[in-house]
Amino acid sequence: MSPYTVMMMLVVFFTPVVCWLFSINQKEHRVPINQWAREFHEKRYYLHAMGYLIIVKWKSITDLLNEPIKSHVGHWTDLVYSIEGEFAKLVQDTFLNDTLTTVLNFHYLFIYLFLIYVTTVYFAYTGDRDMTDKVTLNYLLIYALAVPYYLFFNVEVTSSWIPGMEALLYHDGAYTVFYASHDPLDNCVPSLHVAIPFGILMLNYLHVKEKGGTMKQWRHYYYHMFILINTLIFIFSILYLGIHWFVDIPLGMIIGGIGALFIHHLQPRLRNDHGSFFKGMDKLKIKRHVIIEGAISLLMFTLILMAINVQVENSDDRTSFRLGPEDSTYEIIQEIKYGETVNSSIKNLDDTLTLEVVYISVEDSAAAMQNGSIDWNYLTTLGDYYVVQPKSTLHLETDSYLIYNLIVIHNPSTIDGEVLEVSIVNDYHGDVMWKAILLSIPSLWMTAFVLYRLQRLKANKKSILDSSPSHLWSQEE
Repeated sequence: MSPYTVMMMLVVFFTPVVCWLFSINQKEHRVPINQWAREFHEKRYYLHAMGYLIIVKWKSITDLLNEPIKSHVGHWTDLVYSIEGEFAKLVQDTFLNDTLTTVLNFHYLFIYLFLIYVTTVYFAYTGDRDMTDKVTLNYLLIYALAVPYYLFFNVEVTSSWIPGMEALLYHDGAYTVFYASHDPLDNCVPSLHVAIPFGILMLNYLHVKEKGGTMKQWRHYYYHMFILINTLIFIFSILYLGIHWFVDIPLGMIIGGIGALFIHHLQPRLRNDHGSFFKGMDKLKIKRHVIIEGAISLLMFTLILMAINVQVENSDDRTSFRLGPEDSTYEIIQEIKYGETVNSSIKNLDDTLTLEVVYISVEDSAAAMQNGSIDWNYLTTLGDYYVVQPKSTLHLETDSYLIYNLIVIHNPSTIDGEVLEVSIVNDYHGDVMWKAILLSIPSLWMTAFVLYRLQRLKANKKSILDSSPSHLWSQEE
């Protein structure tokens, strides 16, 4: 069975277990089974289910843009590497252990997705309507917030850039197939494995503090701690497994924080807790919101375009991967439709070292990937094998449709310190920039909304915790 199938079976099994376990101290709040249908309808939880379907589609559209847009926007990996160096490799080398790798591989995939789904069910099961709303929106909106940073500020995974660092997650049989077809395997900044659970933690904090309570006295405190512990494990895992850079952690927390603030201040409006959704709004307020939030969004978009321009001006022979002695890694060629083609240029940027390349389908590659490493000699017998001489370029064309393919590259040198730099450019022959811009608009607006909201709260001497609409502020005074 595939990792996804196993995961879904475990989700179905463990969801009721977790909900029962963490609600032992609040049995009076549990929704009885014979009232589930009424609860689902009366509290409009069907909208939450629809939201999950929407974000799955949103993610699919975004992922399809990820690879094609890279040739237009480049990446920032060299800048990140120049700042933090090989800290992630130090973490991996210090704790490297086969058992730990197996456990963290499972945790990275299963617990992350499990938390997304079970948290919504848990709060609904314990009768907490507001937190059910907030954690559902947390997943939907934080992913949307991350879109422009994924698409326009691409950063390769640490195992593709730091010589000698193992891709303990991606180079592991069935996991390879799963991630290649469900995850771009790059786009480090920010880490959603940090952003989403951190968003839940912050939503919990904002919710409890606004009501004047303390976290330890909150009836969901033990579940809150469950999320906190798993978030700390995620922070360690993303460094250890050869995925994220350290900078992805605080950036993920920033994205999670922006999303939590947006949701905390918007959810009461959506539930009409202070009157109708449009109560207190007038033409002047709407005009002010449009002008100020529009200006902030436009400024952010201008900065994105300036950053893209910097990358385009420095795109000649840009390094895509750095391979240490006997290192192997790969570039994904995502599935295309019938009649489409992808033209790939693989350039060996080194003056003396040769580059070895294998072109192979993802499914066929799994047999040569075990325990976080690639069996290069075996892989060369499974796919199309090429040797690229120094300062030479290999041109490949992909026309196989509805399957994922890999361009696997290898540095055959056995001498310490001989790092091979490779440039890979894939031309998908499509105009994707306008799609990326459209998908980024919600993120820019949400950020602008939060910044403007915080400024208004400060100007009116209100707490950041205050989620009441602004038309009530003068009445409170």
